[in-house]
Order: sequence, then C-alpha cells, then structure tokens
Amino acid sequence: QLQLVESGGGSVQPGGSLRLSCTASGLTLDYYAIGWFRRAPGEEREGVSSISYNFSPTYADSVKGRFTIFRDIAKNTVYLQMNSLKPEDTAVYYCAKSVLRTGSLLPTMYDVWGQGTQVTVSS
Repeated sequence: QLQLVESGGGSVQPGGSLRLSCTASGLTLDYYAIGWFRRAPGEEREGVSSISYNFSPTYADSVKGRFTIFRDIAKNTVYLQMNSLKPEDTAVYYCAKSVLRTGSLLPTMYDVWGQGTQVTVSS
C-alpha cells in the first residue's frame, strides 16, 4: 500500500525554524519527484517546493531563501527545512508524490498525498 506520512509540524514564533519530514511506505521516493504543498484556512492549496529525481529543487517565490528541500535516500524520506518562519507560513503542510520524475508546484501533477501536518507561526 502506497502511503506518505508527514511529521515535524508544530507551533513556533516568527523567525523560528521547523523541519518537516515526508516518509514513504510501499514505494521508493527517489524514483519520483516529491512536492510539498500547504493550505491555509480559507485559502487555496499552494505549491511550496518540489524536488526532482535528480535532486533539482523548485521553490515558490514566497519561500525562496528561507526553505530548503532535500532527500535522504537511505531513509526514503524527503525533508523541508523551514527557517525564518513568518505568520503567513501558517498552514497545513502536505507532501505528495508526482506522476513525473521532474518537480512541479502544480497539485494536479501529484497522485499520492499524505495526511498533512499543522504548522503555526505566531507570537
């Protein structure tokens, strides 16, 4: 059974950091592009970052320079390191597996989704 599980969410103050993890079962992540998305209350789902099979990253303009996506092949896990967090980063964060090997920030390119993890940035 294909499954993605996110972890690492929580509550932090503005300027703080969190590292989200996306661990897979039933599939090998390094063959696919993996994306991170988020949905804030009342907002549309937004692509945050993706990593291609060849480790090439893509970032939304809103997180460039603050977020870093990377893989640990041995652990079959993709991480999203989030630094300099802002209140507007507050959302439920989801990881997803792409149908392609190259990354994209379009949700329609992804067919397996995790359950999400809450990130709250507030003073």
